[in-house]
Amino acid sequence: VQLVESGGGSVQAGGSLRLSCSGSASSVCMGWFRQAPGKERERVAHINDDGTIAYADAVQGRFTISEDNVENTLYLHMTNLKPEDTAVYYCAARRRVGQYCSGGPRPPTNFFIYWGQGTQVTVS
Repeated sequence: VQLVESGGGSVQAGGSLRLSCSGSASSVCMGWFRQAPGKERERVAHINDDGTIAYADAVQGRFTISEDNVENTLYLHMTNLKPEDTAVYYCAARRRVGQYCSGGPRPPTNFFIYWGQGTQVTVS
Protein backbone atom coordinates (compact mmCIF):
# COMPACT_ATOMS: atom_id res chain seq x y z
CA VAL A 1 0.00 0.00 0.00
CA GLN A 2 1.49 3.30 -1.07
CA LEU A 3 -0.28 6.46 -0.04
CA VAL A 4 0.22 9.87 -1.63
CA GLU A 5 -1.49 13.00 -0.32
CA SER A 6 -2.23 16.13 -2.29
CA GLY A 7 -4.33 19.25 -1.99
CA GLY A 8 -2.63 21.08 0.83
CA GLY A 9 -1.88 24.78 0.69
CA SER A 10 -2.37 28.13 2.33
CA VAL A 11 -5.82 29.52 3.05
CA GLN A 12 -7.33 32.29 5.10
CA ALA A 13 -9.31 31.55 8.21
CA GLY A 14 -12.84 30.57 7.32
CA GLY A 15 -11.79 29.07 4.03
CA SER A 16 -11.94 25.52 2.75
CA LEU A 17 -9.59 22.91 1.33
CA ARG A 18 -9.97 19.37 0.11
CA LEU A 19 -7.16 16.91 0.65
CA SER A 20 -6.81 13.77 -1.42
CA CYS A 21 -4.95 10.56 -0.75
CA SER A 22 -4.44 8.07 -3.54
CA GLY A 23 -3.59 4.45 -2.92
CA SER A 24 -6.35 3.26 -0.64
CA ALA A 25 -7.38 -0.36 -1.10
CA SER A 26 -10.04 -2.81 0.01
CA SER A 27 -7.47 -4.56 2.18
CA VAL A 28 -7.07 -1.56 4.47
CA CYS A 29 -9.12 0.91 6.50
CA MET A 30 -8.24 4.57 6.17
CA GLY A 31 -7.81 7.64 8.31
CA TRP A 32 -6.39 11.16 8.41
CA PHE A 33 -3.92 12.47 10.97
CA ARG A 34 -2.16 15.78 11.43
CA GLN A 35 0.89 17.10 13.21
CA ALA A 36 1.41 20.74 14.10
CA PRO A 37 4.87 22.12 14.86
CA GLY A 38 6.00 21.13 18.32
CA LYS A 39 2.98 18.92 18.89
CA GLU A 40 2.31 15.22 18.74
CA ARG A 41 0.56 13.65 15.79
CA GLU A 42 -3.18 13.53 16.35
CA ARG A 43 -5.96 11.67 14.62
CA VAL A 44 -8.38 13.80 12.64
CA ALA A 45 -10.82 11.18 11.41
CA HIS A 46 -11.00 7.51 10.51
CA ILE A 47 -13.39 5.10 8.85
CA ASN A 48 -14.50 1.90 10.57
CA ASP A 49 -15.41 -1.44 9.02
CA ASP A 50 -19.14 -0.82 9.44
CA GLY A 51 -18.83 2.49 7.61
CA THR A 52 -19.08 4.61 10.70
CA ILE A 53 -16.72 7.54 10.96
CA ALA A 54 -15.02 8.95 14.01
CA TYR A 55 -13.90 12.58 14.11
CA ALA A 56 -11.71 14.42 16.56
CA ASP A 57 -13.70 16.86 18.65
CA ALA A 58 -11.66 19.74 17.26
CA VAL A 59 -12.87 19.11 13.70
CA GLN A 60 -16.34 17.67 14.27
CA GLY A 61 -18.84 19.51 12.12
CA ARG A 62 -16.16 21.19 9.99
CA PHE A 63 -14.28 18.30 8.37
CA THR A 64 -15.68 15.42 6.33
CA ILE A 65 -13.80 12.25 5.46
CA SER A 66 -14.92 10.20 2.50
CA GLU A 67 -13.60 7.42 0.31
CA ASP A 68 -14.03 6.65 -3.37
CA ASN A 69 -13.59 2.90 -3.62
CA VAL A 70 -13.58 2.97 -7.41
CA GLU A 71 -10.80 5.54 -7.62
CA ASN A 72 -9.06 4.15 -4.50
CA THR A 73 -8.87 7.66 -3.12
CA LEU A 74 -9.50 9.04 0.33
CA TYR A 75 -10.62 12.63 0.82
CA LEU A 76 -10.74 15.13 3.64
CA HIS A 77 -12.98 18.09 2.99
CA MET A 78 -12.13 20.86 5.42
CA THR A 79 -14.37 23.89 5.92
CA ASN A 80 -14.35 26.89 8.26
CA LEU A 81 -10.63 26.43 8.70
CA LYS A 82 -8.96 27.97 11.73
CA PRO A 83 -5.33 28.92 12.36
CA GLU A 84 -5.11 26.04 14.82
CA ASP A 85 -5.77 23.65 11.93
CA THR A 86 -2.31 24.51 10.57
CA ALA A 87 -0.36 21.26 10.39
CA VAL A 88 1.07 18.61 8.13
CA TYR A 89 -1.78 16.27 7.25
CA TYR A 90 -1.16 12.57 6.69
CA CYS A 91 -3.37 9.83 5.40
CA ALA A 92 -2.80 6.45 6.95
CA ALA A 93 -4.11 2.92 6.70
CA ARG A 94 -4.58 -0.07 9.01
CA ARG A 95 -5.04 -3.63 7.88
CA ARG A 96 -8.45 -5.10 7.25
CA VAL A 97 -8.74 -8.66 8.57
CA GLY A 98 -11.66 -10.27 6.84
CA GLN A 99 -14.49 -7.78 7.16
CA TYR A 100 -13.00 -6.08 10.22
CA CYS A 101 -10.55 -3.22 10.55
CA SER A 102 -7.67 -4.08 12.86
CA GLY A 103 -7.77 -2.30 16.17
CA GLY A 104 -11.53 -2.00 16.31
CA PRO A 105 -13.62 1.20 16.22
CA ARG A 106 -11.16 3.15 18.40
CA PRO A 107 -7.81 1.91 17.15
CA PRO A 108 -4.54 2.96 18.74
CA THR A 109 -2.41 4.95 16.35
CA ASN A 110 0.12 2.15 16.02
CA PHE A 111 -2.47 0.06 14.18
CA PHE A 112 -2.03 2.48 11.27
CA ILE A 113 0.99 0.98 9.60
CA TYR A 114 0.91 2.62 6.16
CA TRP A 115 1.54 6.36 5.92
CA GLY A 116 1.75 8.98 3.22
CA GLN A 117 4.45 11.63 3.09
CA GLY A 118 2.15 14.39 4.33
CA THR A 119 0.83 17.61 2.89
CA GLN A 120 1.12 21.03 4.53
CA VAL A 121 -1.99 23.02 5.40
CA THR A 122 -1.46 26.59 6.59
CA VAL A 123 -4.34 28.73 7.83
CA SER A 124 -3.73 32.41 8.52
